[in-house]
Amino acid sequence: MSTYDSAGVSLEKAAALVDRLRTAVESTRTPEAIGAFGGFAGLYALDERRLLAASTDGVGTKLVLARRAGKLRWTGADLAAHCINDVLTTGAEPLFFLDYMAANAVDLDQLAELVEGAADVCREAGCALLGGETAELPGIYREEELDFAGTCVGIVERERLIDGSRCEAGDVVLGFASTGIHANGFTLVRALVGDGPFDAELLLPPTRLYLDEVRSLRARADVRALAHVTGGGIAGNLARVLPEGLGARIDPHAWERPPVFDWLAEQGVEEDELLRVFNCGIGFCAVVPPGDAGDAVVIGAVEPGEGVRFG
Repeated sequence: MSTYDSAGVSLEKAAALVDRLRTAVESTRTPEAIGAFGGFAGLYALDERRLLAASTDGVGTKLVLARRAGKLRWTGADLAAHCINDVLTTGAEPLFFLDYMAANAVDLDQLAELVEGAADVCREAGCALLGGETAELPGIYREEELDFAGTCVGIVERERLIDGSRCEAGDVVLGFASTGIHANGFTLVRALVGDGPFDAELLLPPTRLYLDEVRSLRARADVRALAHVTGGGIAGNLARVLPEGLGARIDPHAWERPPVFDWLAEQGVEEDELLRVFNCGIGFCAVVPPGDAGDAVVIGAVEPGEGVRFG
């Protein structure tokens, strides 16, 4: 049986880390800091009418396979799309993006591929790539190792903020398709691939940007919550935006999964682990009243209780 834990990553430890950091982070709060710690994006009051939304993330170990396959441009796109998608969960429009690349020794071609990939997505989103930082750290990174991280800042009017507080039992959960694995769970994927050949077109398609989908949905529906499905799967991420006392039930057969998840199952990743670690074909979720679902894919419903269940 292949699991994320056996590959070296513990989702439980990640959750415990958030809890440990909570006191330090919350001790820095000012009157302008809005909302609870642990959301997809932090909120900061720009003035009485507008809020800034900010999110920082990294590509992670997908970079290792992308470098082997000559697909670093795709991981640059991963980074920008991931950070922008996080900001979108608040209802914000992306304003600007900053990146950080670190390596044992900077390879100019690799750096260009990463930044050009991020720029592709930023242009699509109308988000300015303001600049960033590059660092050579031979004492930290081994030969040929590199890392790529970034921050997106967006803006939302207070009256258009989406924070999940208006969710009600009976609301439906809409699912928006992923391109595949996106950028989470690659420590496990790398353990399955090992040093052998692999299908980059199957494993490495970049993270989908959901800006157009969110804009279109907001134009026609009462959007009450938005969740970006990253590490922790649908259950772990949808639970982050539901208010206390509400959970959800998801039908895992309500959508068609991309072929990569069949490949993961063939490598010995069991269904419960697939759902716990990966997006399984749904990269973004929205919660709306039942009458606002339209022709979108309904994957579940909000119900009384705590947590998100499948079945």
